[in-house]
Amino acid sequence: MSISVGYYPGCSGSGTSVEYDKSTRAVCKKLGIELNDIDDWSCCGSTPAHTVNHTLSAALSARNLVLAAKQGQEEVVTPCPSCLANLRTASRKIEDETYRPKVEALLDESCEKAATVASTLQLIVEKVGMDAIKKAVVKPLKDLNVACYYGCIMNRPPELMQFDDSENPMAMDNIMEACGATVLPFPLKVECCGAAGGMPRKDLVTELSGRLLDVAASLNTEIIVTACPLCQMNLDLRQGQVNRANGTSYDIPVVYFTQLLGLALGLSAEEVGLSKLVVDPTPRLRFAGVL
Repeated sequence: MSISVGYYPGCSGSGTSVEYDKSTRAVCKKLGIELNDIDDWSCCGSTPAHTVNHTLSAALSARNLVLAAKQGQEEVVTPCPSCLANLRTASRKIEDETYRPKVEALLDESCEKAATVASTLQLIVEKVGMDAIKKAVVKPLKDLNVACYYGCIMNRPPELMQFDDSENPMAMDNIMEACGATVLPFPLKVECCGAAGGMPRKDLVTELSGRLLDVAASLNTEIIVTACPLCQMNLDLRQGQVNRANGTSYDIPVVYFTQLLGLALGLSAEEVGLSKLVVDPTPRLRFAGVL
C-alpha cells in the first residue's frame, strides 16, 4: 500500500503536542502513508482569528491549502481537530464565488486551486482500514481497558466535518479494537472538556474535565485515548488541577490514539513520545505486556 498526501502539522505539533506529531509521522510511515509537509505552512488562526474577523480567519487557513495545491498535493491531512475545522471552513468559503474574492484580496493571489483536507484519523480509517491494521499489529493491546474520547469538534458540525457519527463516533474505538484493546463504552465521548477555557475560566475546565474523569474512573478505565491536543492537555496536564479543585485523586493516563496504535505496530515508547505525557502510562502498558 502506498498513499501520498500533504501534511499540515499545525502549531501545537511543534510545541504542546509534539508527541502527537511524532507518533503520527511514525505510524503513517509504518502504514505506508507518505506525509509531505507543506513548505512554508503557517498558523490556521486557531480559535482567536475567527472570533475577530471571519475573512482573515479564512485567509489564514486558505493560504495553506493553496500552497499545498501549488506543491502538487491534492489532499492535505492534519492531526488537529481545531486546525481541521478552520481549514475545512476556509475550503468551503473559497468555494463560494461571492466570498472568494474577499479572501484573495487579503492573500493577493487566486484561491481557485486549493487542496482538500481531512484528519489523519479519517485517512487511516478510510484509506488504510481495520483489516490492514489488524494484519500489521505485532504487539496486541490485550488486557488493556481504554476509553476513547473524541471531544466536541472532531466530528462537529457534521455537515462540515463529514466523517463518522457526530453523536457516537467509532473511528478510534474501531482502531483500538483492531489493535486488541478492550474498548469501554464511554458515554461522554463527545462532551466538551472545557477547550480553551483553561486560561480565562480554570473553574470551567476543572468541572467539565472532572466530569469526564469521573465517568472514566467509574468504568475502570486504564487509559483514555484522544485525537485532540487541547482535550489531551486538559485531561492530562491539568489532571492535577482537576484533582485539587474537586478533591479527587485520579491518575489516569491520557494518550493520543497514534501513540497506542504505534506501540501495537511495534514502535518503541521513544518513537511515539510517551515520555512527553504528564500522567505516566508505562506502568499500565508494562503490566499489559505492551512495553
